[in-house]
Amino acid sequence: MATQDTAEHTVRDDGVRDREIRAEQGHLDRVYRRLEEKIDEAEFLMKDASERSQVGTPGALAERDAQVFRAGVHLNRLNSEFEDFLFGRVDLLAGKDSVRGADGAYQSLEPDESAIRVDGSADIAETLHIGRLGVLDSDYSPLVIDWRAPAAAPFYRATPLDPGRVVRRRVIRSKGRRVLSVEDDLLRPEVRASLDGAELAVVGDGALMAALGRARGHAMRDIVASIQAEQDLVIRAPAASVTEVEGGPGTGKTAVALHRAAYLLYRDRRRYAGGILIVSPTPLLVSYTEGVLPSLGEEGQVAIRALGSLADGAEAAAFDPQPVARIKGSGRMARVLRNAARGALETVGAPGAPASASDAPSDATSGMLPGMALEATEAPHARQAPHRTPTRLRVVVFGARVELGPEELRRARQQALGGTAPVNLMRPRARRFVLDALWEKSGAAGRHLDDPELAAETRQAFDEDVSTEPEFTDFMDAWWPELTPRRVLAAMADQGSLERWARRTLRGAEVRLLARSLRRLDAAGDGPLSVHDVALLDELQTLLGTPVRPRQPTEADMLAELGVQELTTAADRNQGRQSRTQRLAEERTEYAHVIVDEAQDLTPMQWRMVGRRGRHATWTVVGDPAQSSWTDTQEAAAARDEALGTRPRRRFELTVNYRNPAEVAVLADRVLALAMPGSVPPAAVRSTGMEPRFALARGGLGAAVREETRRLLAEVEGTVGVVVAMERRAEAREWLAGLGGRAVALGSLEAKGLEYDATLVVSPAEIAGVASREQVSKGERPAGLRVLYVALTRATQRLTILSAEGDLPDEDGVPDLLKG
Repeated sequence: MATQDTAEHTVRDDGVRDREIRAEQGHLDRVYRRLEEKIDEAEFLMKDASERSQVGTPGALAERDAQVFRAGVHLNRLNSEFEDFLFGRVDLLAGKDSVRGADGAYQSLEPDESAIRVDGSADIAETLHIGRLGVLDSDYSPLVIDWRAPAAAPFYRATPLDPGRVVRRRVIRSKGRRVLSVEDDLLRPEVRASLDGAELAVVGDGALMAALGRARGHAMRDIVASIQAEQDLVIRAPAASVTEVEGGPGTGKTAVALHRAAYLLYRDRRRYAGGILIVSPTPLLVSYTEGVLPSLGEEGQVAIRALGSLADGAEAAAFDPQPVARIKGSGRMARVLRNAARGALETVGAPGAPASASDAPSDATSGMLPGMALEATEAPHARQAPHRTPTRLRVVVFGARVELGPEELRRARQQALGGTAPVNLMRPRARRFVLDALWEKSGAAGRHLDDPELAAETRQAFDEDVSTEPEFTDFMDAWWPELTPRRVLAAMADQGSLERWARRTLRGAEVRLLARSLRRLDAAGDGPLSVHDVALLDELQTLLGTPVRPRQPTEADMLAELGVQELTTAADRNQGRQSRTQRLAEERTEYAHVIVDEAQDLTPMQWRMVGRRGRHATWTVVGDPAQSSWTDTQEAAAARDEALGTRPRRRFELTVNYRNPAEVAVLADRVLALAMPGSVPPAAVRSTGMEPRFALARGGLGAAVREETRRLLAEVEGTVGVVVAMERRAEAREWLAGLGGRAVALGSLEAKGLEYDATLVVSPAEIAGVASREQVSKGERPAGLRVLYVALTRATQRLTILSAEGDLPDEDGVPDLLKG
């Protein structure tokens, strides 16, 4: 086991982190100064070349134009890539040769045999920063290496088993001109490397690997080798399939999967030009993910999304209680939503349109067929509804009144709904059936039977004249409105409508719960959404579809009609390409590779949502069944299989927990044994000597949380995560007010995938939804036990458990669920 040095190393981590961020900030400042110089140079060249109006020969004129073009392209590139482009760094051993490439970096990929001394020490011979654009200083030394350059390859391709010259790989997160954070991978933890005479600093998980690698004894070195071997197998797994990675807390599932994506992207950029989608369960984990997998330098190539923001225009901001979440996440909702998408035609009006096509008969006449008039009316009872669907359509044609009544309109609707297209795309089909019914009832179908050509002309004239009348258009808008996912979801808040749509699918109590939860939305569907609502909206978008709208003529189209060709500069054309790339990224709904993080938490409806984005993709799926918060794991597994299809699968398991100290892992394993008897937890390989602390909230819970948080803030220099039951999130934030940014309050479901130097777990019974081992022994194994297991495995150093009376604690404050 590792010694107390491990704890001391990680305790100092935040001080090292701040120092390293300042160092990277200094380098970034230098890069920006150089970029400004280059921009000034490009602007001067453009101005100088464009002002040369007098040139002696046609060749000189062409040369001048070429110079302006090149200067314009260079200037536009500098300006367009000026923001947020520095994202990585590698620290390298001396190479086998001293040959430099065009970018100023050494070309050797393998270290010199003498780079690592006999005692395991080494000097960093070269440091390269990786970004979207190559930048040289005034002496032509590299300040930033273009990520596409050969010298940048080790940043993506180096792995723990094949590190090449790389000792440390660093991901840098920046926004504009400010460095936000750094995160290190130590690819050679056995090497004691020095940079400019000082020991090479390591931040994040790399610090833990450094402590493990430098611990005394062969056993620990063997453990480090096993960690590296497990990770390397995942990173280099063949891509033409589904790569499934399982591993318990602290095994590095997320980081390994993301580095695998970077590795695959760099090896075969053309194959993955269709984009990579990374799906994380929470916005907090998205922030972490963005720090692990850097941008690869091309707009729209990598999209990182939380489940609550995966559907366009949606952003989850509400929380569903577990009973409601179970209903919304169930695969049964697909059937309910299909019925709602079709049934809402009668209850949802067109956005921004009046409640009905007309409140009184219309005497408007048409011009094509003499004596024709149109009108739309509603049944009296429909006037009381929010949306009054027309139940009659009257047409005066050839001097006779033709009327379609409720039954005939119902039949036309059912005929239209017999198709398989999305509901909004069925509108032309529905319009055709209504016109057919009017044509047949008018008796005009029997005319000109002896002259098919004349009969066809008469029918065409009939259709054109009827369908262009405003009254008919108003009727169709009210009878077959254009539906939006939000409006249909809001319509499901009406319990009566929902009972019809959910008949034989949901129980009565479930219908009431579902309808009540959706009443936070107004009639247009605006209001706070939950993460489960977003999956429902995405399903509805598929069921409804988006109507094809006529393309509006552009200014270029109008100029082209006049025979005028628009003149553009190279910068204009480049900007146009960039806008198109950004637009494609925004419109993209399918990807070449999909990474699903914490996959065990996806509900069946969420698997359907993610699966639609990876129909033709390769996949990397990482998770841990022992950490699943979803109740019906078998239903979720079936939905997962449907999303992944018949692609071949390669399964990997990570078995070493290097995040949690053994003292924390032993306590968490007690809950795992209750939640999933027979499960084998990952092996914790380090020890701090600090046992978890138990405390009892004898007074108010808020005061006790505040006191214990203060204690942990004093014991560690880094972050403290305070994990509470989901319904206590708002309270917990108030309890921590004024304690500073190092203390973070989060609900138990938000903690997934995150880690903190110290963790305070508040009332295990509230998080688990069960208070005693006796209840568990009777067969009560709620998903909350797995959620509690997650909460207990967030700490890298210290863990405190705060019990309330509901936890049934003993005299030492140990809750019943955590007794040995």
